[in-house]
Amino acid sequence: MPTFANPAGLWALLGIPAVILIHFLQRKAQMIPVSTLFLLEKTHREASSGRHIDRLTQSVPLWMQLLSVILLSWLLIEPRYPVARSTQRIAVVLDSSASMMVSKDRLIAAMARELPDLQGFASEVEYTVLESTPGKPRMYAGKSLDELLRAMQAWQPASGTTDPTLALRLGRSLVSRDGILIYATDTPTEKLPFEAISLSVGEVIDNVGFTGLSFETKNGDVVWRATLQNYSENNTTRRWQADGDNGSTSSPKDIALPARSVVTLQSSFPRNANRVEIRLSSDEFPIDDTMRLVRPQPKQLKLCSSASLDELSKKLLRSIDQLVTGSAMDADIALVSYDPLDPTPSVGHAVMFVNDGTQGGQYLAGGIIAEKHPLMDGLNWQSLLVRETIPLEIRRNDQVLLRQDQRPLILLREVPAEAERPASQQLMFNFDPRLSNIDNQPAMIVMLLRFIEQIRERKVAASQENLEISQPIRLATSTPITASPVQLLELNKSGETIRTTVVDARMPLTSPDTPGYFRYRQQDQILMETATHFADTREADFRLCGELNQLADAKKISIEAHSTGDPYWHLWVLLLVALLLISWFFTRERDRMSTPH
Repeated sequence: MPTFANPAGLWALLGIPAVILIHFLQRKAQMIPVSTLFLLEKTHREASSGRHIDRLTQSVPLWMQLLSVILLSWLLIEPRYPVARSTQRIAVVLDSSASMMVSKDRLIAAMARELPDLQGFASEVEYTVLESTPGKPRMYAGKSLDELLRAMQAWQPASGTTDPTLALRLGRSLVSRDGILIYATDTPTEKLPFEAISLSVGEVIDNVGFTGLSFETKNGDVVWRATLQNYSENNTTRRWQADGDNGSTSSPKDIALPARSVVTLQSSFPRNANRVEIRLSSDEFPIDDTMRLVRPQPKQLKLCSSASLDELSKKLLRSIDQLVTGSAMDADIALVSYDPLDPTPSVGHAVMFVNDGTQGGQYLAGGIIAEKHPLMDGLNWQSLLVRETIPLEIRRNDQVLLRQDQRPLILLREVPAEAERPASQQLMFNFDPRLSNIDNQPAMIVMLLRFIEQIRERKVAASQENLEISQPIRLATSTPITASPVQLLELNKSGETIRTTVVDARMPLTSPDTPGYFRYRQQDQILMETATHFADTREADFRLCGELNQLADAKKISIEAHSTGDPYWHLWVLLLVALLLISWFFTRERDRMSTPH
């Protein structure tokens, strides 16, 4: 039993009453007076004053024209014959960026309306739903549209701007060349890779939200600053309020935001409070209407120093947050003055300088070359002047960071772990700072700050940090991950645990993709507490959102992939031409005979 790919072709059947109406219009007979009847030849009636409605006269042209209309209608409705036991595969890649939460309900309604038609003539359909964020598991795989829609109801898009290319490549591989690949988003995209088609259901809305956060300490108080942006083209006024976990609540305040403006909110962290929520009056995009904060607290590092390096030690203690003085027994990092003539091995993390008791030799000559390394990126050492001194003992595995001609000036040493002693790093200056102008080099302080921050990352200790969602993080663990996994605890504002999950700390970690308060813990050791917030200005700006539906092309592809056309259409075309020629011939013959001579 055939089905029709183009039911609109049935409108061509209106040609049947049109043909019949034309044939009702007969020519009016013309009166010709003659003197002798035998001179009157057999003639057809000829209209003398136009046509008028008369009885229907059957004729060969009438039947040929009616058959032509029927045959033309058959060709226009494009009859298709379904292929037995065929399967239509459909992959849907969902734009998992946070802006989709505004369009989620419209997208689900569009899917419920459009997907059934994509089955076309296939006997069954298979659905696969993926998110555009790389690494996310499949949201749904099966044959039930109802289950697919329920999975989408539970979907919570909250990521930043993502590139869907990888997900589209995976979707195309799952449905093969003949399948349908749909990218569901809120921003129209005309051309997509891997022959994907776009279904955009977005709309332009006015939005105001938090975009950034910073802290500073004034008179012992922690002061937070939160930037607030109005993305719309209209002036607006919003109300904000801050609540602390100690029960403190600020009075509500109104703030005026001109169109396309950025303003800053500022206040002190409440004393005795560890967590704060800054709430903005809500709009259609709620994820950036709340800024969650924890009191920032980096890991504390203890520094010990040789007497000859006290000035440098004081400078570092003033410049680096949570760096305090410690003893040689409990220090996390040491400033070591190293005498090459009386070498004493240094253990643990250290910054080492040569201590040359001589007056030093001539200034070193030759070009200064910095190697590519994170500690050296963007630093300028060309004004460094160094006198010849007794060199350090350089090991084969030491990495040279800075050299002048053939002389290594700065090296990085990795000390492997031993029994009861963890691995450590040592930054070594292969010259005496007193015989150089390194104290006047801004590059040295920056490099030391970077090195100390690397040591801070390696230390197993609790810290409190404010992060954006999906921001890369690094956890230092005290025991093997396989023996004691890392737990992620989601907390409420009071610090109570809402839920607990296990994370694989062997893989690169990012902060959770939803705003909130979180704690990373290994056994009883707290590794990090965080407050995550949404601050992606691209996702919060809805000016480019709109609607685009390219599924009409997919329906046609589905029909053609799972059905065959009329195998006799060539014959019907030839027959149509023949009918029109026959009609033309008999009409012409009739007109020729009816023309008076």
